Amino acid sequence: MRLGGPLFGVTNSPEEWVKAVKDHGYRASYCPIGYDAEEDEIQAYCQAAEKADIIIAEVGAWSNPISPDQQIQQESVEKCKRSLQLADEIGAKCAVNIAGSRGDKWDGPDPSDLTVDTFDLIVETVRDIIDTVNPQRSFYCLETMPWMYPDSADSYVELLKAIDRKGCAAHLDPVNLICSPQRYFNNGSLIKECFAKLGPYIKSCHAKDILLHPQLTTHLDEVQPGKGRLDYMIYLQELSKLDPDTPLMMEHLHSEEEYREAATYIRGVAEAENISL
Repeated sequence: MRLGGPLFGVTNSPEEWVKAVKDHGYRASYCPIGYDAEEDEIQAYCQAAEKADIIIAEVGAWSNPISPDQQIQQESVEKCKRSLQLADEIGAKCAVNIAGSRGDKWDGPDPSDLTVDTFDLIVETVRDIIDTVNPQRSFYCLETMPWMYPDSADSYVELLKAIDRKGCAAHLDPVNLICSPQRYFNNGSLIKECFAKLGPYIKSCHAKDILLHPQLTTHLDEVQPGKGRLDYMIYLQELSKLDPDTPLMMEHLHSEEEYREAATYIRGVAEAENISL
């Protein structure tokens, strides 16, 4: 696997981007440019990544392509298509988004999000995105979530089968699936289940952590890797069984120092398990 994370203060230069990735000791990176980039810029970054042996993990397509607001829905679908096109052109592993919500908040929750009708709408929408772009080397992926599909390994498998497109694959964020004390205390088993059922489809993963607080009713907070209870030993063991170029991308921290601390923790677990990052 290849560890990566966000970069701070990098200008729009392939050379500076490569240097920043290397300076952090990363072998994977988020896509350094947006879908509005010109073709020559896309190719410059693509070539720089190949020359420097950097994997571009994912293009973020973050939006709500199933919004009940028609304008938001149309703009979001267009963003997803353009993000997938960029991912394919620049050689990223995937374009990633959440499925979206039928409520006012793009990332939920809403009572209608875990219904048969919404499942079917997700299938229809993802098919449209993939069929329009027809990616040749990248994939469109939905990130796992606690209150919208895919909310489990089983629902993810059901979605992949229903979408039935070569250009659809999986993105795993196990922290987003931990939405109860039962999953929290047994997250090692949850992680194993995800890899057993989704392993062949996984193109990129996120690295976070989660902490359960001792107050009623249930309070779970996303925290820095190493400061929660996610079983990183099992997570890295399972990841190491996949394609060695599979990215593990840290996210949602607030400073370079926090990312350095998180990377040090993850590398320490990997070293103890004799796993290469």
